[in-house]
Amino acid sequence: MNEAGPVLNYEARITGTNGYEETAGSDVIVITSGKPRAPGMSRDDLVTTNQAIVKSVTEQAAAVSPEAIVVAVTNPLDAMCHVAKAACDFPRERVVGMAGILDTARFRAFISFETSASVRDIQTLVLGSHGDQMVPVVSASSVGGVPLTRIVSNETIAAMVERVRKGGGEIVNLLSTSAWYAPGAAVAEMVASIVLDQKRVLPCTAYLEGEYGIDGLYMGVPVRLGAAGVEEIITLDLTADERAALAQSAQAVRDVVSILG
Repeated sequence: MNEAGPVLNYEARITGTNGYEETAGSDVIVITSGKPRAPGMSRDDLVTTNQAIVKSVTEQAAAVSPEAIVVAVTNPLDAMCHVAKAACDFPRERVVGMAGILDTARFRAFISFETSASVRDIQTLVLGSHGDQMVPVVSASSVGGVPLTRIVSNETIAAMVERVRKGGGEIVNLLSTSAWYAPGAAVAEMVASIVLDQKRVLPCTAYLEGEYGIDGLYMGVPVRLGAAGVEEIITLDLTADERAALAQSAQAVRDVVSILG
């Protein structure tokens, strides 16, 4: 990666280490440690195995970087955010999960496939859990400013929504794990918004305290992400169906979190 710098014109110096001492004073801690998802597994199947791993890693990393912002990536993402927050005892603003950016990117890609439009002209959003109960927000989806519902049929939209929900499993079946380039690109976008204080509005997994009618739970929602972490949770006007789907998604997350004890 260091040797790629002269080709790609970046100046970063990357240090590999097996100890936490060299990470001391970090601004951002990205937690990817854990057993990856394998064919035939759901994200939820990983909960008990990865709980111990994420707890240990977070405790050790946070001990030497007590002012850092923690970005959890390990699956099952929503539950592992709870584990990380409990392990470091940071305020909710400084423990956030990467999920919505990846799920939204998948939705944008599938819309591009169906419409032949550039992904740069496609706007959409995915909320809720990082699992089969995620909520692609069709009412917020457009291509070049034109609502998606005016461009493709309801049947096509329904098929795309289902493909987004199963998108991780699709990659797992093809490549044995879904931990590839798109998740890396998604977490890199989050880190850039934090380190450069860009204050981007991005779909991330944040701890809700009454927002969207959900309390005491990590869920995917749009947030303003800056140097202080989650600086604002953005509340959207959802349709009745989308609100109901988000409530179902929240219950699915609670069911997995309850396994943690």
